[in-house]
Amino acid sequence: MIDTRIDPAFFTQLTNQLEESDSLCSWDEFKLAWKGLNLQTTPEFDGLLSLTQLPHINFLEHQVDACEKVVHEMSGRAILADEVGLGKTLEAGLILKEYMIRGMAKKILILTPASLVNQWTQELSEKFYIQAASPRKKHADWKNWDITVTSIDMAKRENHKQEILSIDYDLIIIDEAHKLKNHQTKNYQFVQQLKKTYCLLLTATPIQNHLSDLFNLVSILKPGYLGDLSTFKKKYKNTHLGAADTQEHIHSLLSKLMIRNLRKDTGLDSSKRHVKNITLKFNKEEQEVYDELDAIKKDYPSFTWLTLTKELCSSREACYMSLQNMHKKQPSDLLKHLIDRLGELPQHTKAMKMAELIQQSDEKFIVFTEYRASQFYLQWYLQQKGISSVPFNGKFNKSKRDWMKQLFKTKAQVMIATEAGAEGINLQFCNNIINYDLPWNPMRLEQRIGRIHRFGQTKDVNVFNFAIENTMEDQIMKLLYEKIQLFQNAVGDLDAILEKIPGGNFETHVQKILQESESQGEIDIKMKNLVSYVEYNVKERKESS
Repeated sequence: MIDTRIDPAFFTQLTNQLEESDSLCSWDEFKLAWKGLNLQTTPEFDGLLSLTQLPHINFLEHQVDACEKVVHEMSGRAILADEVGLGKTLEAGLILKEYMIRGMAKKILILTPASLVNQWTQELSEKFYIQAASPRKKHADWKNWDITVTSIDMAKRENHKQEILSIDYDLIIIDEAHKLKNHQTKNYQFVQQLKKTYCLLLTATPIQNHLSDLFNLVSILKPGYLGDLSTFKKKYKNTHLGAADTQEHIHSLLSKLMIRNLRKDTGLDSSKRHVKNITLKFNKEEQEVYDELDAIKKDYPSFTWLTLTKELCSSREACYMSLQNMHKKQPSDLLKHLIDRLGELPQHTKAMKMAELIQQSDEKFIVFTEYRASQFYLQWYLQQKGISSVPFNGKFNKSKRDWMKQLFKTKAQVMIATEAGAEGINLQFCNNIINYDLPWNPMRLEQRIGRIHRFGQTKDVNVFNFAIENTMEDQIMKLLYEKIQLFQNAVGDLDAILEKIPGGNFETHVQKILQESESQGEIDIKMKNLVSYVEYNVKERKESS
């Protein structure tokens, strides 16, 4: 028997409220309030609530699966490591939207390279209806902004750092996270101090050749997950990341932290990749100067000769700048002679071929070069040919990069980019790339192609690769890219081979071969051995997959 008593005060209060109409809302207002409360509730935990809020985006299966796995299995802490161009940013945006709808994330910080800040804020607004602040002042209002997109360089400045570190963030997203693998950098130390409940690290190249790099990256997500660094190093000190047993163990650990989708597994083949390798001959004058550079070997390290020959394969301007700097530090008749010879050279063979290709089409082209001096020269040369172009390099601030990208999209036919143009930005409105200077590391080349051969690209992609005959460029193209057919498919999990060769990555090995060899024959033999190792591992992976 429950003892109940009447509360006389209740009826008095109810009567007073009914007589005072101002204290009551209308029936329509009540229904609106009721509907608002219902929208704030989470009717079910399984699945994704955000998909119904974003009907205008056709998410792919692997993107939806990634979001579900991060939210339901990984507790909101994960490395999103899809291959270049598969939509890591979309996955991160979907996860962010999901946590916001569920009321689990209100205070959010997104850290990205300075060149990508505007791109992130724009995509969050247009695709996910999320309004984010992007600080541009010396004194930013970090505490009062719920969602902020900024660069690590700005966030770690003294006038911002302490305030940011004092905030308890619900979710932190870090783009291009592979740059944080060195625990001794200020960027890493700053990120590790951030207070966060959930954390997403975005990178297309999650694992390099140093185990400590992997340890440091994982430690940002889950400190202590791999134990302490000294114990971790002792455990693997006699192994390398390329060893089968080591890889198997590391992969089992990472399966709970990392999501990596490859293009070949997603079925994204609607946009094909057409590759044309173009080998060019130096004209007579260029070949003579190239041969004369051999004299450098007598008085300078072999690396100096290697650098100068690479530069001459790009432009006389790039080589000229290096020789000038050398001559200022240590004047010599040989350097003066070579500088004078460079000044007599005609237009570069590659530049003429580049202009010829571009003039055959009215489509847009991205031209990648290794050197800023070559970038200036190529822009001047295209101007002489009546071809409009814009530059893009790492020295530009955020606003200028965005301006160059917009000019390329709406006005100019060509963008001439240094390696900064291969980082993060989306240029899929263009579908033609000229690798004016061929990188020695295939992963860098894949980053370049990934700017246009990515999720959302509807046209076939054309890739033109230049190399000068009988130079190291020619050897790299024939021995590596053509023999292993790296151009024909996206690199995918080749980083598991190329970045983990015992004793250093692929690019490091090439430099050692060139520096330590005493003859061209020795170079040829060592290069063939290196490529045979890579080729064997590629075939082995294909057979086991």
